[in-house]
Amino acid sequence: MALKDQITEDMKSAMRAKDSARLGTVRLLLSAMKQKEVDERVVLDDTAVIAIVDKLIKQRKDSIEAFTKAERADLADIEAAEMVVLSAYLPQRLSTEQVNAEVATLATALAAELGRPLAGGDMGKLMGAAKAQLAGKAEMGQVSAAVKAALAG
Repeated sequence: MALKDQITEDMKSAMRAKDSARLGTVRLLLSAMKQKEVDERVVLDDTAVIAIVDKLIKQRKDSIEAFTKAERADLADIEAAEMVVLSAYLPQRLSTEQVNAEVATLATALAAELGRPLAGGDMGKLMGAAKAQLAGKAEMGQVSAAVKAALAG
Protein backbone atom coordinates (compact mmCIF):
# COMPACT_ATOMS: atom_id res chain seq x y z
CA MET A 1 0.00 0.00 0.00
CA ALA A 2 1.28 3.44 -0.88
CA LEU A 3 2.13 5.73 2.01
CA LYS A 4 -0.47 8.25 0.86
CA ASP A 5 -3.19 5.57 1.00
CA GLN A 6 -1.98 4.44 4.42
CA ILE A 7 -2.29 8.00 5.74
CA THR A 8 -5.84 8.28 4.37
CA GLU A 9 -6.76 4.97 6.04
CA ASP A 10 -5.23 6.18 9.31
CA MET A 11 -7.40 9.28 9.12
CA LYS A 12 -10.51 7.12 8.74
CA SER A 13 -9.56 4.88 11.64
CA ALA A 14 -8.83 7.92 13.83
CA MET A 15 -12.29 9.26 12.96
CA ARG A 16 -13.91 5.95 13.91
CA ALA A 17 -11.94 5.80 17.17
CA LYS A 18 -12.81 9.45 17.90
CA ASP A 19 -9.09 10.12 18.50
CA SER A 20 -9.20 13.89 17.93
CA ALA A 21 -5.50 14.54 18.59
CA ARG A 22 -4.34 11.92 16.07
CA LEU A 23 -7.06 12.92 13.61
CA GLY A 24 -5.97 16.56 13.68
CA THR A 25 -2.34 15.65 13.01
CA VAL A 26 -3.20 13.27 10.16
CA ARG A 27 -5.50 15.86 8.62
CA LEU A 28 -2.70 18.42 8.84
CA LEU A 29 -0.41 16.03 6.98
CA LEU A 30 -3.04 15.30 4.33
CA SER A 31 -3.59 19.03 3.91
CA ALA A 32 0.13 19.65 3.37
CA MET A 33 0.23 16.81 0.84
CA LYS A 34 -2.81 18.14 -1.04
CA GLN A 35 -1.33 21.66 -1.04
CA LYS A 36 1.88 20.35 -2.64
CA GLU A 37 -0.10 18.40 -5.25
CA VAL A 38 -2.18 21.43 -6.18
CA ASP A 39 0.72 23.90 -6.20
CA GLU A 40 3.00 21.74 -8.33
CA ARG A 41 0.30 19.84 -10.24
CA VAL A 42 1.85 16.48 -9.46
CA VAL A 43 0.81 13.23 -7.84
CA LEU A 44 2.98 12.58 -4.80
CA ASP A 45 4.97 9.38 -4.53
CA ASP A 46 6.26 7.92 -1.26
CA THR A 47 9.53 9.88 -1.44
CA ALA A 48 7.67 13.20 -1.76
CA VAL A 49 5.34 12.27 1.11
CA ILE A 50 8.34 11.41 3.30
CA ALA A 51 9.87 14.80 2.45
CA ILE A 52 6.65 16.52 3.59
CA VAL A 53 6.62 14.49 6.81
CA ASP A 54 10.28 15.43 7.41
CA LYS A 55 9.42 19.09 6.93
CA LEU A 56 6.48 18.92 9.34
CA ILE A 57 8.61 17.13 11.96
CA LYS A 58 11.30 19.81 11.65
CA GLN A 59 8.62 22.47 12.19
CA ARG A 60 7.45 20.62 15.32
CA LYS A 61 11.03 20.45 16.66
CA ASP A 62 11.44 24.20 16.13
CA SER A 63 8.11 24.87 17.81
CA ILE A 64 8.98 22.67 20.79
CA GLU A 65 12.24 24.58 21.22
CA ALA A 66 10.44 27.94 21.05
CA PHE A 67 7.69 26.87 23.45
CA THR A 68 10.22 25.47 25.88
CA LYS A 69 12.14 28.76 25.88
CA ALA A 70 8.86 30.59 26.50
CA GLU A 71 8.06 28.18 29.37
CA ARG A 72 4.91 26.92 27.65
CA ALA A 73 5.18 23.22 28.43
CA ASP A 74 1.50 22.68 27.55
CA LEU A 75 2.04 23.78 23.95
CA ALA A 76 5.36 21.94 23.72
CA ASP A 77 3.60 18.73 24.79
CA ILE A 78 1.01 19.13 22.02
CA GLU A 79 3.76 19.60 19.43
CA ALA A 80 5.64 16.56 20.80
CA ALA A 81 2.50 14.42 20.49
CA GLU A 82 2.06 15.56 16.88
CA MET A 83 5.71 14.73 16.20
CA VAL A 84 5.17 11.16 17.47
CA VAL A 85 2.21 10.68 15.13
CA LEU A 86 4.15 12.07 12.16
CA SER A 87 7.23 9.97 12.95
CA ALA A 88 5.20 6.81 12.40
CA TYR A 89 5.16 7.57 8.66
CA LEU A 90 8.93 7.74 8.32
CA PRO A 91 10.92 4.70 7.23
CA GLN A 92 13.62 3.26 9.47
CA ARG A 93 16.46 5.80 9.58
CA LEU A 94 20.08 4.92 8.88
CA SER A 95 22.50 5.00 11.80
CA THR A 96 25.29 7.57 11.96
CA GLU A 97 27.83 4.93 10.94
CA GLN A 98 25.72 3.91 7.93
CA VAL A 99 25.33 7.55 6.84
CA ASN A 100 29.08 8.12 7.18
CA ALA A 101 29.79 4.98 5.13
CA GLU A 102 27.34 6.02 2.38
CA VAL A 103 28.82 9.53 2.21
CA ALA A 104 32.37 8.13 2.13
CA THR A 105 31.40 5.90 -0.81
CA LEU A 106 29.83 8.85 -2.61
CA ALA A 107 32.92 10.99 -1.91
CA THR A 108 35.21 8.32 -3.38
CA ALA A 109 33.01 8.00 -6.47
CA LEU A 110 32.86 11.78 -6.93
CA ALA A 111 36.63 12.14 -6.53
CA ALA A 112 37.15 9.44 -9.17
CA GLU A 113 34.66 11.16 -11.48
CA LEU A 114 36.41 14.52 -11.06
CA GLY A 115 39.86 12.93 -11.33
CA ARG A 116 41.16 14.74 -8.26
CA PRO A 117 40.80 14.70 -4.48
CA LEU A 118 37.77 16.51 -3.13
CA ALA A 119 38.22 19.99 -1.69
CA GLY A 120 35.98 22.31 0.33
CA GLY A 121 34.54 23.77 -2.86
CA ASP A 122 33.05 20.39 -3.75
CA MET A 123 30.64 20.40 -0.83
CA GLY A 124 27.68 21.35 -3.03
CA LYS A 125 28.36 18.52 -5.46
CA LEU A 126 28.80 15.94 -2.72
CA MET A 127 25.82 17.20 -0.74
CA GLY A 128 23.65 17.07 -3.86
CA ALA A 129 24.64 13.47 -4.52
CA ALA A 130 24.15 12.52 -0.86
CA LYS A 131 20.77 14.25 -0.70
CA ALA A 132 19.59 12.39 -3.80
CA GLN A 133 20.70 9.02 -2.47
CA LEU A 134 19.78 9.41 1.21
CA ALA A 135 16.53 11.41 0.95
CA GLY A 136 14.03 9.92 3.37
CA LYS A 137 16.60 7.49 4.77
CA ALA A 138 18.48 9.92 7.01
CA GLU A 139 18.12 13.38 8.52
CA MET A 140 19.73 15.96 6.28
CA GLY A 141 21.52 17.59 9.23
CA GLN A 142 23.21 14.27 9.89
CA VAL A 143 24.07 13.92 6.17
CA SER A 144 25.50 17.45 6.10
CA ALA A 145 27.76 16.69 9.08
CA ALA A 146 28.96 13.51 7.36
CA VAL A 147 29.69 15.44 4.14
CA LYS A 148 31.70 18.05 6.07
CA ALA A 149 33.64 15.29 7.83
CA ALA A 150 34.33 13.53 4.52
CA LEU A 151 35.65 16.74 2.96
CA ALA A 152 37.77 17.55 6.01
CA GLY A 153 39.25 14.06 6.22
